[in-house]
Amino acid sequence: MKSLVRWGTTLGLVGSTLLAIVFSGNAPVLALPEQQIAEKLNEVPVFLLTNPQGVPLTRTLPAAQNGQKNTTVADVFMNGQEAQAFLEELRKQKDPKIVDMVKTLQVKPVPMGVIYKKLQEDKNKPDRVLFALQPGQQDLQGAVTLLRQKGQEVKQLIVPVFIVQSADKGYVSVKRRSNNQEIVPLFLSQKDAQGLLNQIKKDIPKAEIQVVDIEGVIQTLQQKNDEWLKQVTLVPSSESLEYISKQPRTNAPNTAATPAIKPKPAATTPTQPKK
Repeated sequence: MKSLVRWGTTLGLVGSTLLAIVFSGNAPVLALPEQQIAEKLNEVPVFLLTNPQGVPLTRTLPAAQNGQKNTTVADVFMNGQEAQAFLEELRKQKDPKIVDMVKTLQVKPVPMGVIYKKLQEDKNKPDRVLFALQPGQQDLQGAVTLLRQKGQEVKQLIVPVFIVQSADKGYVSVKRRSNNQEIVPLFLSQKDAQGLLNQIKKDIPKAEIQVVDIEGVIQTLQQKNDEWLKQVTLVPSSESLEYISKQPRTNAPNTAATPAIKPKPAATTPTQPKK
């Protein structure tokens, strides 16, 4: 059967990496139009530190670290609470320049698809801003633990994505409560994936959680032409949605409706990737 992401037993640098690596280059065959890929990514809110005008806080990556000239980088947090904690640490700095710079900063939720489109538009510009993904630490550590339990050596994991699969490695599909549409959910939260796993364990006792990387997911959407990939839906973490719900409405991202999901009936087997 086909897998969403093909990878070996050794993974690269754990944690933050430049998002331009994920989105750079021209895919030879597009499974989905760029707009549809962006729409899938728009399901996921990410968090930037910005001024009131929406300009993100950036830092300079010295040439010695990237082998080229100095690069401007903006941090993209997957977890809103961790972005807020980072901002609070910046506000504790004693340097007057830093104090003045951060006093008007805020945590701004932005759809991931917006960043994807920005990188696509600017990928050939020499002075473009790169984005460094900062994964949620709890989910990152949970993903590392799951991978090591399966005997994988973990050296690279940018942002973990959690997929519930059956014993024969077919991905478990679910239906949206809103329109009964069948989807294959890719969770950004281990806790949320575990919730689905707990629901289906009675009917699919050998189901388990597979960990893949957001980089591989995006590359698969860019390069593969399997029909079943149209069902793939990124599910933002319930924690991120809760954080956003507590923010002023002017701070809310323009994301698509979050899929409310339910397991398929017990008699229905996990969906196999279509050929």
